[in-house]
Amino acid sequence: MAKRVRAKKSLGQHFLTDLSIAKATVDAFNEDGTLKNVLEVGAGMGVLTKFIQNREDLKLTVIDIDKESIEYLKKEEWVDDSQLINGDFLAIDLKDIYGDEPFGILGNFPYNISTQILFKALEYKDQCLEVVGMFQKEVAERIASKEGSKVYGITSILLQAYFDIEYLFTVHEDVFDPPPKVKSAVIRLKRNNVKKLPCDEKLFKQLVKVSFNQRRKTMRNSLKQFLTDDIKAMNLFTRRPEQLSVQEFIDLTNLIESSRPSPIVR
Repeated sequence: MAKRVRAKKSLGQHFLTDLSIAKATVDAFNEDGTLKNVLEVGAGMGVLTKFIQNREDLKLTVIDIDKESIEYLKKEEWVDDSQLINGDFLAIDLKDIYGDEPFGILGNFPYNISTQILFKALEYKDQCLEVVGMFQKEVAERIASKEGSKVYGITSILLQAYFDIEYLFTVHEDVFDPPPKVKSAVIRLKRNNVKKLPCDEKLFKQLVKVSFNQRRKTMRNSLKQFLTDDIKAMNLFTRRPEQLSVQEFIDLTNLIESSRPSPIVR
């Protein structure tokens, strides 16, 4: 046991020991019954795995970078060998698992790659319709926060552009082995109806990142390289980036795009 704890701790993983929290996390997934495929990321010793496997509505696949976790699950026979993948979630092509089928992601995610897991889900947004996961509390708050919050930022906007996000509940340190030094939280992301943003998506991402990289400045100062004389006097640019909603960043993108001089066609 001690060896397993050390091995997973090096990956930022802590074992959840409270079964009621494990069940509540799994119960929060696929409440509307629209999904069949679920990928559990970082199963550890299988505390979530057992509850997922008991769900008749779900077809489970497990991926874990830790070979010891995979071998443990094989030994306990909670899942078939065909459902287990020993590999790096961040490196794998999820189409190799699901083809073009829709799927969801569930897990008690390693803290040190939890945001990367969500951006991987974002890459597959046409197929990944739901994510339910446990995160460090401050990370969960940042992901779910709305405009006006001090923790609202790049991650909030880029994910909320395509997902409806709910902060479900807080998880205290004493329900893990070893206990982390921070509180955790479970959040749910459900794919919204936006197939493509009604703006230049590349420019949208660029403007969001540039704005928040200088979040203490007004938009007029942080985005001055993008602004023409005819729009930089607008009241919009007297605000700071955390005051703008996702929709306002979309509108901002269209405004800047439309203000650019048209290319000369020869």
